[in-house]
Amino acid sequence: MKLIIQIPCFNEEEQLPATLADLPRVVAGFDVVEWLIIDDGSVDRTLEVAREGGVDHIVKLTNNKGLAAGFQAGLDACLKLGADVIVNTDADNQYSALDIPALTVPILEGKADMVVGDRETDNIEHFSPLKKRLQKLGSWVVRRASDTEVPDTTSGFRAYNREAAIQMAVVSKYTYTLETIIQAGKLLVATAHVPIRTNPKTRESRLFPSMGAYVRRNAVAISRIYAQYEPLRVFLGLSLTLFALSLIPFTRFVYAYATDEGAGHVQSLIFGAVLFNSAVVLFAIGILGDLLASQRIMSQRIFERVRRIELELNVPPSHYEPGAKPTGQPPTTGAGAGHRAGDDHTSDPQEAAV
Repeated sequence: MKLIIQIPCFNEEEQLPATLADLPRVVAGFDVVEWLIIDDGSVDRTLEVAREGGVDHIVKLTNNKGLAAGFQAGLDACLKLGADVIVNTDADNQYSALDIPALTVPILEGKADMVVGDRETDNIEHFSPLKKRLQKLGSWVVRRASDTEVPDTTSGFRAYNREAAIQMAVVSKYTYTLETIIQAGKLLVATAHVPIRTNPKTRESRLFPSMGAYVRRNAVAISRIYAQYEPLRVFLGLSLTLFALSLIPFTRFVYAYATDEGAGHVQSLIFGAVLFNSAVVLFAIGILGDLLASQRIMSQRIFERVRRIELELNVPPSHYEPGAKPTGQPPTTGAGAGHRAGDDHTSDPQEAAV
């Protein structure tokens, strides 16, 4: 069994040494533990620091593509490097690496395919009361959209087994945390959560410059993802709301007309007609969205099959660079790194295809 711990990084030369120093090389239940960083277009010494810290694998993106794209690139590389379980953590050392074994236990016991670390945000001192309430509200919305019971949906400290990682496909440009949980729920991936510890705050978040930006971006992300996965529910709800509102001016006009005052209330009839037409349009959008959702499921299944074919053919990871060779372990690079323990596939993609 191989565990790969992946860390998305962007200009993390100052924070990365402490993060790497805490990572384990031995985790119960695994024969091999390796580290991988995704360098998301850093312009500082992140790569040099990673190699000095003993990182086994590096995915170097050519420019800054964002956290979600980096996370997806890391999953792809870990799978092609033969990971049976993948743990994702942050480069700012927010999460305690001591809880990595606890994070993987439900997977090793066969109780879950995906495990999310619960920071128990009420206990985090540097979170303001407003942020704690927003965290709870956002997590509640995501739980409703995903039909899961994950209490801390924005936690980036999580573990995936091989099957769950194969199915994940992030399209959001902002964050992967919310979308992957909703995907897991819709794809019937078994999810679990475990309490985890956090380290003292080392720097401000780079995802949002202020609390206002945090609220705005998360609200937009949650709304967009929810509408993407539940379009009929969202647009039908909006349609029924506008239809109910249209009854108010219609009722006003009918009452005025019945009392011989209709000529003075034509504006109510026009306003009601506008609301009614808007309700019909939103209902039609919901129907179209539901049809597109079915096509998205088909695209998801095609993506999953393509990924399985790539793994079978030992296609090497994109943007891959070897890291420092860990003591006592052989280097794993290129297509040959795609071999898992016990696999008997050829390392040549052309030979495998034949």
